[in-house]
Amino acid sequence: MRYIGMPLARREDRDLVTGRARRVADLEIPGTLELAFARGPVPHALIRGVDVAAALKEEGVAGAWSAADLPYLAARTVPGEEGMPPWPLLATGRVRYPGEALAVVAAGTRAQAEDGAEAVRLNLELLPFTRADAPSAAGTPRLSDNPLAAGTPRLSDDPLAAGAPHLFDDRDNLAAERTFGRPADDVFATAPVVVEAAYREQLLLPTSLEPRAILVDPGREHHLTVWASHQAQHRLRDSLATALGLDRERIRVIVPATGGAFGAKSQTYPEYLVAALLAVHLGRPVRWCEDRAEAMLAGPRGRGQHQRVRLAADEDGTFLAYELLVDADIGAYPHIGAFVPMMTAAMSTGAYRTPRVHTRVRCVLTNTAPTTSYRGAGRPEAAYALERTVDRLARRLGLDPAELRRRNFIRPDQYPYLTPTGRTYDSGDYAAALDKALAAVGYDEIRAEQARRREDGGPPLGVGIATYVERSGGPPDSDEFGSVAACPDGTFVARVGSTSTGQGHYTAFAQVVASVLDVEVDRVRVVEGDTGEVPYGFATFGSRSMQVGGAALWRAAEALVAAARRRCAELLGVGEEEVSYAAGRLMVGGDPRTGLPGDPEQGPVPNTEVGPLPGLPIGELVARTGPLRADEIVAPPQAFPYGAHVAVVEVDPDLGTVHVRQLVAVDDYGVVVNPAIVAGQTHGSIAQGLGQALYEQAVIGEDGLPRASTLLDYLLPTAADMPPVTLLETVTPNPNTPLGAKGAGEAGCIGIPPAIVNAVCDALDLDHIDMPLTPAAVWAATAGTR
Repeated sequence: MRYIGMPLARREDRDLVTGRARRVADLEIPGTLELAFARGPVPHALIRGVDVAAALKEEGVAGAWSAADLPYLAARTVPGEEGMPPWPLLATGRVRYPGEALAVVAAGTRAQAEDGAEAVRLNLELLPFTRADAPSAAGTPRLSDNPLAAGTPRLSDDPLAAGAPHLFDDRDNLAAERTFGRPADDVFATAPVVVEAAYREQLLLPTSLEPRAILVDPGREHHLTVWASHQAQHRLRDSLATALGLDRERIRVIVPATGGAFGAKSQTYPEYLVAALLAVHLGRPVRWCEDRAEAMLAGPRGRGQHQRVRLAADEDGTFLAYELLVDADIGAYPHIGAFVPMMTAAMSTGAYRTPRVHTRVRCVLTNTAPTTSYRGAGRPEAAYALERTVDRLARRLGLDPAELRRRNFIRPDQYPYLTPTGRTYDSGDYAAALDKALAAVGYDEIRAEQARRREDGGPPLGVGIATYVERSGGPPDSDEFGSVAACPDGTFVARVGSTSTGQGHYTAFAQVVASVLDVEVDRVRVVEGDTGEVPYGFATFGSRSMQVGGAALWRAAEALVAAARRRCAELLGVGEEEVSYAAGRLMVGGDPRTGLPGDPEQGPVPNTEVGPLPGLPIGELVARTGPLRADEIVAPPQAFPYGAHVAVVEVDPDLGTVHVRQLVAVDDYGVVVNPAIVAGQTHGSIAQGLGQALYEQAVIGEDGLPRASTLLDYLLPTAADMPPVTLLETVTPNPNTPLGAKGAGEAGCIGIPPAIVNAVCDALDLDHIDMPLTPAAVWAATAGTR
């Protein structure tokens, strides 16, 4: 029975929509203390004192501490890369971003803990701060001075200038720098056509339905049980073990039902370690559940890049060289934010066979909350810079942007294709995806309508194209665990190191295992998100669950069948080659589906009780001979899904409003296991891509403080804002896994923003408008044309 490609209903949804699924905040453990943090109200300051005395007098408060009150806590930091500035669990010496935790309060309820946190008294000496501002005309970020500190001079436009205030005394604000490819100044000096541009990828808030949350029960003799809304339970377990000085075998991490993550829950944060340390210190369960206001003030950010680009071509539009210079705002502490921009550099080549590509990334410390991986994590930034610049080149050459792309695509006969930045693309047909998207949107008709409007009048109409290649599978050579066990009752248990945060794993992974075992899908139970049940796991991010976790389960299911055949042969005293398997049954000298040998001309005869063990069910084999389980760890190469997105927009220049009339997405995820699940993920990522293009921005004020404190201040697209969306696909199997799957779920964040901005610029005949394309931004950009 083959379930690959079947749109089965998600088996986990009933519990999620009825409320039977339990999240961290729903768990009830007697004696649990709730945490709240007193957070810094300024972007940068020296800490002269943190007084928790008043907090201790608040009703229900069981304890309140600053770093000075808990020396063992002050000595610990968040695990990170060697040589990077340490991230303290509670601020020591300085506040380096608004919302950084200075003290923690434990109480019987969250409300009581918040009252205690508000009573903490802070003595802070303000310092000049850095803030990644809008790019100047030259495309470089500005640093704002601190208006609260009298006499502070205006700082240089260069964020790494000598006059910039340093966040750390022993280093400047350059956290990391890396280059990919090789410089191409010689090409740019002689190329017939060169276009240059500067772009901004605004800071975004990863607003998952459920914010971050953790509950720690110290148990007996410090055998901790931890429930966390997380994407990498084994990584979190190891981080907690390091911070607590415990063997990791004494910590069990469980991920219950999780309300979204989008990459921002794959790390270890200071609040998690504080909760664990206090649980051990107090000998009581401790929980921290972030609320929305807290997340918007101090939670991690996504994106945050300033980009400068150059693209060189000959007179016919053939690309000669591409350069991308990135200054990435990674906030006050590097954490994972210093890694994400490297993925922008690695994927800067896109779908094109540009012979010379050079990318330089500088990760810059600023007095803002740290950035993290956020849906797409580096690939949206790469696609945006490149696809916006390709459109600018088309405008310069007077070429149709679709034709310019076709002239430069990597051809299907060129795979595997090694890019100038060192990535080996596995397979693809980029022109086929683009042609399918253009046909679906009615490209020629849209262009004809556009020409009529420009001649006869009417709302400006624009069409925007964006192609993309993304990297899926996680870091190069990263692995994943898969295990399949047969049970005496004829069912199977599939264990996998991946973790579901809403992707539909319990359904899709069961489809994979059932397909390999040739059994009904209802006979397969999936277990994940529990270090007590699954011995090893890497993580769920980077669109790697099915590509890597699914491949591990496929191999484990195959290994289980092989082990069952060997055991059956031993039981019957025959050669392994004489035992066949199908439909969950084993047979010697016949067809397991019928239990009897078949006549080559007549086919199998009806199943009757003939032979010593006709059609032996694998469950009965287990009942007779003992447990049967196969474990596998696989590490396939990174895969490279791709696609083409097209947006059609109408713009009201007088009001600055953008009406997205149509979106078409043609994506190639390789072999798709469950089309319904993948379509849902694609819709979700398109909504987030639409949000970045038109609505979302984590605004930092002139005082260095975030302007958004509720979802009234930070605009997210709603169902009412979603335009008509057409989802189509091409299928180019991944040649490096048995399943053939590539990553899915992040494409809309990658292709939709440049497609929409390209469409608006096409409608208004402009070179560029920075995202988000709010009415004010569009109105201002068209001021000279009205």
